Parts: sequence; C-alpha cells; structure tokens
Amino acid sequence: MSEISAADAVTAADAVTTAGWRRAGIAGAAIGVLAAGAAAGVAVERLTVGRGMRRRARLALDASGPYGSLRGLPGRAVADDGTELYYEVDEVDPDGAAPWHGSDGTDTDAGDADTDTGVAGTARTTGSRTAGNGSRRRRLFGRKEPVPVTIVFSHGYCLNQDSWHFQRAALRGLVRTVHWDQRSHGRSERGRAQADGVTVGIDQLGRDLKAVIDAVAPEGRLVLVGHSMGGMTIMALAEQYPQLVRDRVAAVAFVGTSSGKLDEVSFGLPLAGVNAVRRVLPGVLRALGSQAELVERGRRATADLFAGLIKRYSFGSRDVDPAVERFAERLIESTPIDVVAEFYPAFTEHDKSHVLPAFREVPVLVLAGDKDLVTPSSHSEAIADQLPEAELVIVPDGGHLVMLEHPETVTDRLADLLARVGAVARKS
Repeated sequence: MSEISAADAVTAADAVTTAGWRRAGIAGAAIGVLAAGAAAGVAVERLTVGRGMRRRARLALDASGPYGSLRGLPGRAVADDGTELYYEVDEVDPDGAAPWHGSDGTDTDAGDADTDTGVAGTARTTGSRTAGNGSRRRRLFGRKEPVPVTIVFSHGYCLNQDSWHFQRAALRGLVRTVHWDQRSHGRSERGRAQADGVTVGIDQLGRDLKAVIDAVAPEGRLVLVGHSMGGMTIMALAEQYPQLVRDRVAAVAFVGTSSGKLDEVSFGLPLAGVNAVRRVLPGVLRALGSQAELVERGRRATADLFAGLIKRYSFGSRDVDPAVERFAERLIESTPIDVVAEFYPAFTEHDKSHVLPAFREVPVLVLAGDKDLVTPSSHSEAIADQLPEAELVIVPDGGHLVMLEHPETVTDRLADLLARVGAVARKS
C-alpha cells in the first residue's frame, strides 16, 4: 500500500514546477506527484502487481474489448472560430427491426428484449416510474413509427463520443442519434481559438453544440443528453440560444453533471488536502501543458499509477468489468496533457444555475452515481431542486462514469424519458 500526504505533494509539486521539467524523467515525477496529491490517502492497489503482467493484461483487453467500436455516418461541423467538430449519425433502421445490442455491445434478437435483466443496485428515484427494466425495454420496442426526433449525445471532459457506447448500442437503429466529439477531444480538431491563446470556456462549448445541431439536425425535435462537461454544454446552449430550447427541445437528460460551484468539490479528500491541491493544481497543469511532449513520456511511465486513479475517480463499485475499466483508461489517456490543462479553469468558472428554469417546460432526467467524486450527486440534486418536475435518479455504487459502470440503469431511465416524449413507444 502506497500513500503520500497532501503537504508532501505540495512541496514536491512546487519543486518540480520551478525546475521547469528539463528532463522527461522529471516530467514523469511531476505527474506522479500531482496524481498522488489528488488521491492523498488512497492506496494504489495495482502497484502490487508485476509491471510486465499489467502491460500484457492491458494489451489483451485492448485487443479483445468491443467497447468504442460502434461507428456511424461521419461528418464535420464548423464552429464559430473555424474549428472542425467531428460527429457521427446513427439513422433509424428503415425496417424498424434493429437488433438489441447487449450490455457488452453484442447483438441479440429484438425479440429477446422482453427478458428482464438485473442491474447492480436499485436506483433511488423521485417520481412515479417504478416499472422494472423488462417493461421499459418492451416499451422501447413497442412501436415502429415513433415521433421523429434526433437525440444528441454530448460527452464529458477527457472523454469522447465512445463513452456513450452502451446507450448507443441500445438505441442503434431505433431512433436517430448523433454523437460528437467536443473540441480538442476525440476526432475533433484542436480548438483553433485555443491555438491562438484564447481561453476555452463552457460558453464556447455551447456554441459548438449549436454548430453540430445546425449541421445534423437543422429542423425537427431534439432530445439533448449530456454527461459531466456535456451537461454543462447543454446549459450553455440554453443560455445563448433560448429560442432553440423553447421551440425544438423535447427533453433533456443531465448525467453526472453540475450547474456550478465546482470549486467547492472535495474530490473525496480531507480539507487540508483539497486546499493544497486547489492551490497548486492550476499552476502545475499550466507547466505540464507547456512541456507536453516530455510530459507524455512521463505519463506513459506512470501508467499504472494513473490506472489506479482513473478507477478511483471513475467508478464507485469494486466489481467493474476489467474490460470496461481498461476502456475508460484508454478514453482518458487519449486526451493530451495540454488539452487537460487548457480546459481545467473553465470548470471553476462554470455557473449556469440561473439557466436551469429554461428546461422547466420539458421532461428532464437528472441522474448521478451516489459515489461520484468529480461531480457529486449533491450537484444533481441541486439541479433537480430547480426543476421540480424532473426525474431524479441516484444510482447506488455509481461513480462519475455511471453510464459505463451501470449501463442498464442509465439506458433504462433514458428509454423511459424517450417514451415520455414519444420518441420510442410505450407499449399498451
């Protein structure tokens, strides 16, 4: 068991910051110190496993896992600063008989949808929808001519559109869906304004979402689904384009997100550790971002430490499928350190609680894991407080990546939301 105190982390971080990371080894040490500071007191269990064995296991999971393999019709929207934003569209199956993709991404017969599938834990929910998974899934397949709607999925920080793998598999062919990569993430272009030194903010992401909507769904009803930063993106869209929300948005789902006060999040650390990390983290990230090439080498060298941290801050339960854990690692590892540094300040400045009333006239799902350390469930509860008619779902043993950790629960609630607006049918 390996631990480091927050005070030690601050001292070491200050030291490596002033040194300027002249060598890749020092860069790797800086990342290790920062990671340890962020997880003060947390044991990194993977350090007890042989490095060669861990490397072989990662390669095996990369080779065999189906996660992130779903692809649609590709396209690119152009943001207001010229940045190209990558998206994919999954159209409705014209035969109305798309297969159900199980929780592992494999195909099964739509006729098997009547079979109830248990979920890990029972979600705590406000509202009257208490039917089991099977009844909701039967409703999902109960009608061949649903009301035309486009569902737009927006992903979170340091992820990409593939983080919606399970929900995409479940809805594939049944309803028109759009999955896009936020600027500087996934297959989207690095933000051009950021290349010119302009700070990225949540408002910019709202305008990016508008560009994607204009490109793929210039008319017709919309359902907006956002996780973490993606939920904040939806709020920014509503603030800047209120008419769009009033005229076209049929429903909204906020998953593991926040409307503000993220600078008060403790990340599961004691008060002293939180204050220390907050003091050094912005400067350390800026320094790391300025030495991206060297830092990426060090990042690879400390991959096992990061794997432990990713597990800690992504999942709330102990029995997560190792292939899903590795999938989450790959998503986060693919985000360059300078992008991580570039986006971080936007979250402390994010405050959109005043925008939430814009969603009071449409059905809203607010869902979070009860063990989310990044955007705690109390933030989802605060959103629901502003939206009295919203369905609030708190998922037991759910972490920040709740849609990967408890995919059936999230998909079930999302299917119910779609049924409420007629995007998929309720079976009588």
